[in-house]
Amino acid sequence: MEITVDGHKVRYQISGEGDKTLVILQGWGTTYEAYDPIMRLLSPHMRVVQFDMPGFGRSPEPEKAWSVLDYTEFFIKFVEALGLKKVILMGHSYGGRVIIRLASRKPSEIPFEIERLVMVDAAGILPQRSPSQLRKIARYKRLKAFLSFPPVYALFKEPIEQWKSRQGSDDYRNATPLMRQALVMAVNEDLSDLLPDIPYETLLVWGDQDTATPLSDGEKMDSQIPDSGLAVIHGAGHFSYLDQPTVFANIMKAYFKI
Repeated sequence: MEITVDGHKVRYQISGEGDKTLVILQGWGTTYEAYDPIMRLLSPHMRVVQFDMPGFGRSPEPEKAWSVLDYTEFFIKFVEALGLKKVILMGHSYGGRVIIRLASRKPSEIPFEIERLVMVDAAGILPQRSPSQLRKIARYKRLKAFLSFPPVYALFKEPIEQWKSRQGSDDYRNATPLMRQALVMAVNEDLSDLLPDIPYETLLVWGDQDTATPLSDGEKMDSQIPDSGLAVIHGAGHFSYLDQPTVFANIMKAYFKI
């Protein structure tokens, strides 16, 4: 299905029935179909909403690079457009950033009720970089600035573009220029200070082999969100719900009492 929200076309689907509605906020570079295993697990017990945020999956990009705050404001409008009054929010990776931004607001500032939160291998903690990493980043920035100098770029355009294509994470390399700007804004934003302001019951689910958002991020979130619990899935990485589906399913069944 497709809905237009604030001028932006968004792909979405709603599965299942029930008194409760769970909305899944996706990770960077995914389509909402990546969360079909979660939908199939929970839709017999509640309604499950999946959607592609602007610039994700097959939803067109926004007109400019959006910050996490921009996506948060859009998500509020999306929930309102669907007419949802009470929701459970589940965020994976980048979706966790949006949840932190939203859920740290005063409940009176949100036009719908949040029942509880589930964050799976969520992003939002700015990693502590070692001195060697900081030096490497500084060298990269100096080299990038030199290669972007118009006379240099004009002489060596092809090798420079090949060099650029090899830099950064897989998410960065696979993104369009506009979405790369959005990703850079996100990964350089530390949301740690917002965690103590989250008043909702929060389940954190983490793979102990996650290298994108390491388990230490989950432990930090657990220590700072007042009403939280951390479930660690051994032998799972950043997509813990796919790496250990049976364990993940058991956690969900116990948490939602289904």
